[in-house]
Amino acid sequence: MALRDEELTAFRTPKGIYYYKVMHFGLNNAGATYQRAMQKIFDDMLRKNVECYVDDLVVKSRKSKDHLQDLCRVFDRLRMYQLKMNPLKCAFGVTSGKFLGFIVRHRGIEVDLSKIVAIRDMPEPRNLQELRSLQGRLAFIRRFVSILAGRCQPFNRLMKKDVPFVWDEAYHNTFGSIKKYLANSLILGALMARKPLILYIVAQECSLRALLAQENEENKERALYYLS
Repeated sequence: MALRDEELTAFRTPKGIYYYKVMHFGLNNAGATYQRAMQKIFDDMLRKNVECYVDDLVVKSRKSKDHLQDLCRVFDRLRMYQLKMNPLKCAFGVTSGKFLGFIVRHRGIEVDLSKIVAIRDMPEPRNLQELRSLQGRLAFIRRFVSILAGRCQPFNRLMKKDVPFVWDEAYHNTFGSIKKYLANSLILGALMARKPLILYIVAQECSLRALLAQENEENKERALYYLS
């Protein structure tokens, strides 16, 4: 906490008035301030061998032999700024891990299975609020689902104002087709350097879809990102 800002965090207790000497996450702008600090601390490492979002830090290496060196650089930087880590929340030397709700592996990014199960186990929406909840969960994994806007297009009518919520067979079939699609493995390939990108665009009356792809070493196309 900056010295000039300490008094601004004052709070009263039965034993007197106190203020914080270090920033805690209960303050309104603590998250943004912490993220800005991490951006400055790891500025030369970000997008190379470090990914960071607030207090979620991932150290990555393309080759296992370089990982110890990358970890040493990160630990040295943490000591320099007197930052501490909770060892119970750390994992070292793993080939995959969870980051921001997704599973990161050497072959690409996968959706956390719990996110898929939450949608597959959902009962059919009985009202507008439950339908919005379904669409919110689908929006979280939209980059992994091809033609998501087209798949959810039948639901748009129920979202309109003054339209009664009637869940008929057409909506039942749409919901079932989405669950069936989610039963497949949802993986986005990792971007490969010095390889051309392929962009597919399809325009329809009710939606616009795009797919960013790339060929691997076996000359097989793999999806990198869906946009719908």
